[in-house]
Amino acid sequence: MTNEDINKIKVAKVKCLKSTLFFTRYFFKHLNGKKFRVNRHHEEICEALDRVYSGQCNRLIINIAPRYGKTELAVKHFIARGLALNPSAKFIHLSFSDSLALTNSEETKDIIDLEQYQEMFPEVRLRKDATAKKKWTTDQRGGLYATSSSGQVTGFGAGSVDLEDSLEEELDSIDSQTRFGGAIIIDDPIKPDDTDSETLRDKVNKKFETTIRSRVNSRNTPIIVIMQRLHPRDLCGYLLDIEPEEWELLSFPCIDEEGAALWPEKHTLEELEKIRRNDPVTFERQYLQNPRPAEGLVFPEEEMKRFRLKDIEGEEGEGVLAYVDSADEGKDSFCCVVGKIIGQGFYIIDVIFSKENLDYTYPRTVELSKKLKIDFLRIETNSQGAPIYRKLHEDLDNTQVNPIFNVKNKNTRILVQSGFVKNSFYFRADIEENLEYQKYFKELTNFTKTSEAKHDDAPDATAGLSLFLRQMFGDHYE
Repeated sequence: MTNEDINKIKVAKVKCLKSTLFFTRYFFKHLNGKKFRVNRHHEEICEALDRVYSGQCNRLIINIAPRYGKTELAVKHFIARGLALNPSAKFIHLSFSDSLALTNSEETKDIIDLEQYQEMFPEVRLRKDATAKKKWTTDQRGGLYATSSSGQVTGFGAGSVDLEDSLEEELDSIDSQTRFGGAIIIDDPIKPDDTDSETLRDKVNKKFETTIRSRVNSRNTPIIVIMQRLHPRDLCGYLLDIEPEEWELLSFPCIDEEGAALWPEKHTLEELEKIRRNDPVTFERQYLQNPRPAEGLVFPEEEMKRFRLKDIEGEEGEGVLAYVDSADEGKDSFCCVVGKIIGQGFYIIDVIFSKENLDYTYPRTVELSKKLKIDFLRIETNSQGAPIYRKLHEDLDNTQVNPIFNVKNKNTRILVQSGFVKNSFYFRADIEENLEYQKYFKELTNFTKTSEAKHDDAPDATAGLSLFLRQMFGDHYE
């Protein structure tokens, strides 16, 4: 090897250690004999993965269509580069299929075994007995455990064990990437054919809570979830619902907001539109990352009337009504929906939609009632609603507070009011910064006629408000 060759390897090594994208392009070409075709979404994914290596991000979700390069970047080359940074790094890789996880494991080993990789990173050596696909290790006790998302993960943890504070201080001057200790990488945790089964979805989500979370060696061990969106309550939907502030989200619809194709080299706009025509539900899910139930929507988003607050600014209206559905169980959401009668329309101007306890939601309800000058408020007195009703009755001098005890089946209540809601209710479109309104509207528009889902607080409260409105102002809408 000439001095020029040695210098080229040194330069390439520096670039590989600085950039996930360069690392992927470099070793993909050596392994496959062709270039890795780079699009802007690959660049954004690699920038996020660089933040994972450096410790700036330890919870990452990537939503993107199949065959768009996610596994090459965020599984195979991510693990291979992680071991280059730290040969003792430990990884767990999960997928819906055991065979898929094992294939990714084997192809990651193929990268490490490359002559070019070994020239650049000679300290990364697979143990001589590392022949299994499911579990293999390096001489420095790093390595990978790969299995299905429903499989057993025993005797192996991902990431580095937390260091004592004194050691952390001593290492402050060292490049943070050299301290990267590994990660859990979940790639497509559920099979698309299984996604409409609540039982199978809940099995994956429960597995994450009962098993996967516990396989980290440190609270700082990164967890990466990579998948096409398949249902509002798939693993991504579940995590973003319970921990919205914890996860960094990268979502790549194949058609952007301006109507352009994300990656024309892969799919032109015409090709994407053809896929949409053939199977609209699958297209919305897998290609637009906008998961919808397969059928039976009670409040389809495209049928709901929308408005912006500026559209009704200055309108006095004929009354302001609210409906409160207090959370009966820990998994339910406290839901307060507030609407204003303007002309023949009923405009949902604000909501409280939260899983926080009453110490948080009650004062907010009182504050919102006074701020919006609510005239009439109805509250369900089932379960813990009764004491809340009595307290609201005392604290809201200028609001008439009415109790209701519901005995009719929830689904029936919602279906009976659905036609009136679609005809007379208007929902805000200017909710970019209003996370609770976004969650409320999403849950409402994903409710189905035959829904097994337990997440029906938004449609139930909306139906309750609809009945309240019709009882109080029915003549106004005739």
